[in-house]
Amino acid sequence: MSPAPVRFHDPGSTASDFSTSVLVRCPRCDRIAHFERRTHPEARLVCRSCGLCRTTGRCAWPTLWLRAETRHGEIWAYNLEHLDLLRRFVAATLRERPPWYEHGPKMTYVARLPAWIKCAGNRDEVLRAVDRLRASVVTAD
Repeated sequence: MSPAPVRFHDPGSTASDFSTSVLVRCPRCDRIAHFERRTHPEARLVCRSCGLCRTTGRCAWPTLWLRAETRHGEIWAYNLEHLDLLRRFVAATLRERPPWYEHGPKMTYVARLPAWIKCAGNRDEVLRAVDRLRASVVTAD
């Protein structure tokens, strides 16, 4: 008897749901920093390593911290919550979405993922890259 499948149910979130607080590379010390878009009228960049705190334009994004290159393409995430959603989706053997006739967003973050990430044959490679990204945050703090 085969083990029960690991289930993933699409929560219906979009990429912009995760973009209010983003982990980025500090332009001064090249370590992990926080980019907060919640502050109005401008976004704020804060680095705990070197003490940098500056406001930037809402369209000026620093380089993402959670980026990894694989042989198929690039994997990226805004923050750990975003990375966790990606990991749960890739690790699942049974992926469920609401039926087409239900109300709500149809093109969610999960629905917009590239086909090579969704492919079961690339599962191990994508999970290794996601685990490396998570480890980079833990070791950086």
